[in-house]
Amino acid sequence: MSMNLEKEELIKMAKRCRINIIKMVHKAQSGHPGGSLSAIDIIVGLYGSKLRIDPENSNWEDRDRFIMSKGHASPAIYSILHEIGYIEESDFMSFRTLGSICQGHVDMKWTNGVDFSAGSLGMGLSFGLGCSFAAKLDNSDRNIWVMVGDGETQEGQVWEAIMAADFHNSGNLKMIIDRNGIQNDDFVSKQMEIGDITSKLVSFGWEVKEINGHDMDEIMDSLNWAELNNGRPKAIVANTIKGKGVSFMENNPAFHGMAPNDDELVIALEELS
Repeated sequence: MSMNLEKEELIKMAKRCRINIIKMVHKAQSGHPGGSLSAIDIIVGLYGSKLRIDPENSNWEDRDRFIMSKGHASPAIYSILHEIGYIEESDFMSFRTLGSICQGHVDMKWTNGVDFSAGSLGMGLSFGLGCSFAAKLDNSDRNIWVMVGDGETQEGQVWEAIMAADFHNSGNLKMIIDRNGIQNDDFVSKQMEIGDITSKLVSFGWEVKEINGHDMDEIMDSLNWAELNNGRPKAIVANTIKGKGVSFMENNPAFHGMAPNDDELVIALEELS
């Protein structure tokens, strides 16, 4: 089942998720707020309107799968899992503490509702391709959604999976690229520019739609488009802002993996409220 929430409800949910992302990272004094804030709008759109899942039966075999390949953006996942009933506030507020079910990277062995254990970047799309094969072997109509970061597309394994998905007609495989322009150390353009990602994907046989990843209308249109299975893999290139919603985090490479201090927490919560 999917939640089928309306646009205004999704926008409100994304706002609550942003607040919880900031709170959990601040309390842990560790984590990755920037990429969580850039990705959360499209994650909320996906979970809130499109993803077929059941919190009462998290192991439902025919559920859609969501694979967070940029798994360090785990605060975004924990915030949405709380919204839809998989985890409690006390769970995500124990983020990155010993024994918590909300570890620094998403982990399917620890967290209910997580389908992929992340670590080194670049693995998620290959995992998703395997899940798409399994769905076809099971004669299941479940879809496989994978989110990768733009810096992550510098990994060769990503392109091997992109090439293989077209060859195997993996129409149930959907990739979302969170293109926020910043990776671990600096701007992507300074580290290793990936260029025209849309043209590259098209040349590899994918159908591609490029959107504003913070515009809920564009998000919903793109998810509706991607959901249709015509035998070809689809990619949504979501142009986003790292740290979206918090002025001093926006387009700031420092907040890729840095928590706000007490004073910054107050500013961030005021802006998000």
